[in-house]
Amino acid sequence: MSNFNLKWDEKGLIPAIVQDVNTKEVLMMAYMNEDSLKKTLETGRTCFWSRSRQKFWFKGESSGNIQKVKEVRYDCDADSLLILVEQIGAACHEGYPTCYFRTIDGAVKSEKSFEGGLYILDELYKLIETRKKELPNDSYTTKLLLDKNLLLKKIGEEASEVIISFSQEKDRTVEETSDLIYHLFVLLVERDIKLQTLLEELKKRRK
Repeated sequence: MSNFNLKWDEKGLIPAIVQDVNTKEVLMMAYMNEDSLKKTLETGRTCFWSRSRQKFWFKGESSGNIQKVKEVRYDCDADSLLILVEQIGAACHEGYPTCYFRTIDGAVKSEKSFEGGLYILDELYKLIETRKKELPNDSYTTKLLLDKNLLLKKIGEEASEVIISFSQEKDRTVEETSDLIYHLFVLLVERDIKLQTLLEELKKRRK
């Protein structure tokens, strides 16, 4: 560890800035000591040192919102770390995708992950990507990925169900639209089209 020549403060700590490896959004900042950095590198999950509790803590150990470490960098002065991660769930303990959800005047610039509803789409996409890599035998997603005709048939069926639900209760429309989105995401993953690519296309069409 000493080979890194990091500059620890008088308490043996160094600030660690955590950034989403895909979106590049800054998620949070916490402190590490030499041992927590070692645990981070060994486990592939972010481990920090709590100054208030004086103990190690793994991000997501209670919430399940873990951070999978993809790369660790340090700055030119060697007195801070940049941790690039794949974030699972909300980074902020208040339920927001990032801890930096307020501006200096107090305005909230981000929606809560699961209440706002958008962050779960990224989680769904990543889950389908995992299914594509692992292809578990008992997975419906695997069945769709291996049978393109079935996938296209299901997309057509689900689209029809959405149309039919227009004359039914709103809850039915929510259910059928959710089914359609899932199958469309399987199509995106099967074709190696990143969710970010879709979002960028939608952004270009915004008027």
